[in-house]
Amino acid sequence: MGAKYDRIGIGYNVTRKADPHIAEQLLKHLRPTPEGIYLDIGCGTGNYTNEFQKRGFQFIGIDPSMEMLEKAQQKNKNIDWRIGVAESMALLDKTVDGIVGSLTLHHWTDLEKGFSELYRVLKPNGRIVFFTATPEQMKGYWLNHYFPNMMSDAIVQMPSLESVKNAMLKSHFQILGIDNYFVQSDLQDKFLYCGKHHPEVYFNQHIRNGISSFSSLANRTEVEEGLSQLKTDIDNGTINSVIDAYANDLGDYLYIIGKKPGADKGYN
Repeated sequence: MGAKYDRIGIGYNVTRKADPHIAEQLLKHLRPTPEGIYLDIGCGTGNYTNEFQKRGFQFIGIDPSMEMLEKAQQKNKNIDWRIGVAESMALLDKTVDGIVGSLTLHHWTDLEKGFSELYRVLKPNGRIVFFTATPEQMKGYWLNHYFPNMMSDAIVQMPSLESVKNAMLKSHFQILGIDNYFVQSDLQDKFLYCGKHHPEVYFNQHIRNGISSFSSLANRTEVEEGLSQLKTDIDNGTINSVIDAYANDLGDYLYIIGKKPGADKGYN
């Protein structure tokens, strides 16, 4: 995975930026304090790590890609950037007060091992918050209409909500809540379904290059044919019926909130 993101990381910062609304929701669920030390696992080029730090919170950023971390270091030299993966981190037991991760769970090789490692480094009563998507949600993306094979491959690699919850519970985390997220029309972070309301964004090669499904999973012929059909459908208005056909109330992504047991009880 590190090698894949070494390739993507070359132009990643062009289109991938911390979205203010997502950043606010992650912090809302994490409940950090200025005195604590927090971990952003799978931090990439540190877009969200840096945003959290700017808001007065101290973070460690861990990612398996040196290319990504070099970009992160250029962005903010005051953050502790470290090479590593969720399943194995060079952190002492009970080191951090909370953990956040954005679109990273599908890159882990072993969910249970990863959550067990997070449990180890997290202090009692500390929270974890993950922003991710489930296979069920991704089947509701209208992208399936134009890029079926790419989306099938992308869906297969996503862990189900049940598998994530089971791994959390086996690692002794409490599950505090699930909060669905629907892509906003002013989304600034150009991840996979960023074009939900603006299909034309997928014509931008820089945006596609910053999305692992397009840059690493997609077949070039399918992408070219899909984009051609998408352009035709936008021009003649058919895109509206395609989008309507995929409308659902499952949410496009979701936040998974958990906690390492401690004195505090409940999810308020």
